[in-house]
Amino acid sequence: MTEQRSFLRRNKWKSAFGLLVLLGFAGYLIDATYYNRYGQLFWSFATTGGQLETYSPTEAIAGQHVPLNTGSPRSAGIDPAAIAAARDYAVSTEASAFMVWRKGQLVESAFDASTAADTPVISRSLAKPFMPVALGRAIALGKIESMDQPVADFITEWKDDPLRSKILLRHLADGRTGLLPQNPVYSPFEIRNRSYLHPKHDAILIKEYPIVKTPGTRYDYSQANGDLVAIVLERATGRRYAEFISTEVFKKIGAHGGKIWINRPGGVAHSGCCMLIPPEDFLRLGILLLQDGVWNGERLLPVGFVQDMARGTPENVYAGQAVFVAGKYIERRGFANPDGSVRDYSTLHSEPYLANDIFLFDGNNHQVVYIIPSADMVILRTGLNTPDEPEFDNSKLPNLILAGLTQSPDETPIVAQLR
Repeated sequence: MTEQRSFLRRNKWKSAFGLLVLLGFAGYLIDATYYNRYGQLFWSFATTGGQLETYSPTEAIAGQHVPLNTGSPRSAGIDPAAIAAARDYAVSTEASAFMVWRKGQLVESAFDASTAADTPVISRSLAKPFMPVALGRAIALGKIESMDQPVADFITEWKDDPLRSKILLRHLADGRTGLLPQNPVYSPFEIRNRSYLHPKHDAILIKEYPIVKTPGTRYDYSQANGDLVAIVLERATGRRYAEFISTEVFKKIGAHGGKIWINRPGGVAHSGCCMLIPPEDFLRLGILLLQDGVWNGERLLPVGFVQDMARGTPENVYAGQAVFVAGKYIERRGFANPDGSVRDYSTLHSEPYLANDIFLFDGNNHQVVYIIPSADMVILRTGLNTPDEPEFDNSKLPNLILAGLTQSPDETPIVAQLR
């Protein structure tokens, strides 16, 4: 017996590995689609930083493209040298697209060799702002009461849950659901992988995903928050997520359109990420918010919705509803809870923003859309890679351009971010 126990101790890691293989094989037999996606994700951790670059199936988001008005930097009140300096910085960060809109004009539109104006880009979390905008559009259409409506009004399975019943729609957008936060995880049995990659991820989110904090008491980044929006929207409107945002947002703002991941044929969209659309479509969404939710005279979002969206919370003054906001200057901040400040989860800001009302979409690999109401300007940078050194500087692009504005004496001065 002693020799048997000694053998087991010597071989416990081999035994554990063997058990894991057997369990994984059993899981593969149960759901091959999940394990195929998981295998791609696991491989990507070693090659592309843990991001999937392909996914199947997808669903079309139809657009109705209308060209934007174009102009020159000078006609928009920007020193051309400032645009050139910003473009050079974007190129140095391996940007796929760099675009600038000001005063009703597209004044800069530059692409790398693999990208054109209508080339879909892998959005990752850059797509998250479409999620609160979709909810805002549903509010404007009378399908949802407000962002303070309980999620359980739509996910009725949560009605009797003491914590989940307290989650509001705004918590899905501003990261305060109390649901388990996002972290890199590697096991195929981990709930954060299953709720992301499983072909029935919607059922996993509703029935299994853990809640660890009282809703409204803590900010945490979680893919689960954003992906729940598609479930809510489809139940609130009776329309598929892709069709709804196509008809109610993309076509309204003259966007190209593209496609979005869905968990299975005829299934549910990943509203928290994962659109394949051209850079210009993200710029257009920024312009819609710059214009307070109005496009060509048509109000698409309720009055005050954009201001609410671009406001931080006590739990994270730098995070609004799927956007990040200026707040008081600090050198490093990122998508995680503010109590975590390690470099891997934060972004460098070498100096204060030169506009204190700036808010931005910010996705993986520093894909960013800056919206600056006081300057009547939107700036976009996309690209799946940035050099490790020098580190990407989140304040540099907008500040290079803001420093080059040629404002007339009758214009209200732009106020810089406070230190």
